[in-house]
Amino acid sequence: MSVIAIILSYLTGAVSFSYVIGKRYKNLDIREHGSGNAGATNTLRVMGVAPAITVLLLDCGKGIASVWIGYLLSGGDPLIAAFCGLAAILGHNWPVYYGFRGGKGVATTIGVLATLVFTAALISGIVAILAIIFTRFVSLGSLLFVAGTTLTTSVFFQHFGYPVYFIYFLLVITGLSFWKHRTNIQRLIKGTESKLGEKSPAN
Repeated sequence: MSVIAIILSYLTGAVSFSYVIGKRYKNLDIREHGSGNAGATNTLRVMGVAPAITVLLLDCGKGIASVWIGYLLSGGDPLIAAFCGLAAILGHNWPVYYGFRGGKGVATTIGVLATLVFTAALISGIVAILAIIFTRFVSLGSLLFVAGTTLTTSVFFQHFGYPVYFIYFLLVITGLSFWKHRTNIQRLIKGTESKLGEKSPAN
């Protein structure tokens, strides 16, 4: 059942809501417009606020659902739940349904971390939101959230009651996030990164 849970979590994560919504309502492939990323931020730039919020919530929901799939099908094993969360992120980033061309997994990661390590994710989420408000760089806020959650968990895992092996999962998730954001990091360093609210036309 644990293996089934992990496979189901990957398949759940692999549903690209930005792609589905783009095709259904605008007849476009979100990956061919804007930044080319299949995620909420690019959906905002290309399709507007309502579709972006929908994508954000649904992608977060994938992460939450996958962790709970792990808990439920394993009889409450946190290790399997963590594997399922990671599988959902991998599914979003490399979806089998769409030629393995997915997004950067930020919203799905938010759902996973908020379910696995809620307190650490909440603290880091506040920092990330403030960073986005003051800089308007979503990519910076995303990286601060993932790295901050990992750091907070690593320091306070005993206090929060998290299993120590969660740290290793979070390190992998952080590495994935930084890898998927490598071009954003380069643009942040150069000062050419796009800010929240800048639109890209849907051609």
